[in-house]
Amino acid sequence: MALYYQNKKLSEQPFLNEREIEKVVVDNAELFFGQSSLFIEAKKKIDTKFLGSSIPDGFLFDFSDIDNPEFYLVEIEWYKHDFYNHIFPQITKFFSFFKNSQSISELIEKIFTVINTNNQFKRKLKSLIGDQEIFKFIKDTIENSQNILLLLDGEKDELPEIMETYTDTWGAIVKVLVLKQFSHKDQTVYSLVPDFNDIQYTDAETLGSKQSSKVFYLTEKEKVEQTSENARKAYYKIKEELLKINDEIIFNPQRYYLSVSFVRNIAFFKFPRKKIRLIIMLPEDEVRLRVKHHNVKSLSDSVQKFYNGPSCAIDILDDSHTDEIVDLFKILIAKFSN
Repeated sequence: MALYYQNKKLSEQPFLNEREIEKVVVDNAELFFGQSSLFIEAKKKIDTKFLGSSIPDGFLFDFSDIDNPEFYLVEIEWYKHDFYNHIFPQITKFFSFFKNSQSISELIEKIFTVINTNNQFKRKLKSLIGDQEIFKFIKDTIENSQNILLLLDGEKDELPEIMETYTDTWGAIVKVLVLKQFSHKDQTVYSLVPDFNDIQYTDAETLGSKQSSKVFYLTEKEKVEQTSENARKAYYKIKEELLKINDEIIFNPQRYYLSVSFVRNIAFFKFPRKKIRLIIMLPEDEVRLRVKHHNVKSLSDSVQKFYNGPSCAIDILDDSHTDEIVDLFKILIAKFSN
């Protein structure tokens, strides 16, 4: 594979080992994860192996949506590492960690200490959260958002089947980025797939890995149970209202989401830990005109292409103001009723 830029041919330059990948990520953290992010190199800051007897490579806070920040344990892996003997057990330990409230409390304390004693980290965080109290903000973020970011320098064919099989862990919690570097003389260019800004809206299917011949779906009830009680109430309230409008609407569990179909797919529900994430097949500007009480998120062109048309995302925390969401569906139902 090669890239062509400014009349230059840049050839792929494979990473020699995992340490080289880690250095590139640390040196380019704001470039890869955005200006509204804070990346902490874990192995240099945390000296106790308490995360399932293993330390991740980093901790990442994404504040691009300051009202719904995301937290990630970051694991960087050289693609030559064996998946089942190395990568799989490493990630599995992190699942166990997230289920242990005492371990989470210890992590919150450790990260707070790291940030509070590092002037650069502290200034960066305060610039993003303003007058909010640092410890409470870290605590709330980690307790409400638990993700694992697996960053590889090549595709792993095992990932799609694993994510389909373990939908409540790998499929729900693990986000995957593929990092590659290209060079021409002293110039280096990096590619990151998918773009980090899109990572909460894309799935393993977008990585281009070989797909499994097996299909394992959670039921609707199992998918909805993954999120909070308030978010579940919102989902069932929206569903009830839509079926009153037209009982031919189909709610169909898929690998990574639950699709809503009326003639065609008109929306997709995802169920993160504390909210519903709704991808709706309407242009963003039209949605923003009608939705005033829920957070509307832009989707990149590549993500909209993945969902087969103009679309945007809406985060729904509870069952208040669900009338705004139902009104959007009314537009789509009317469109395809003719």
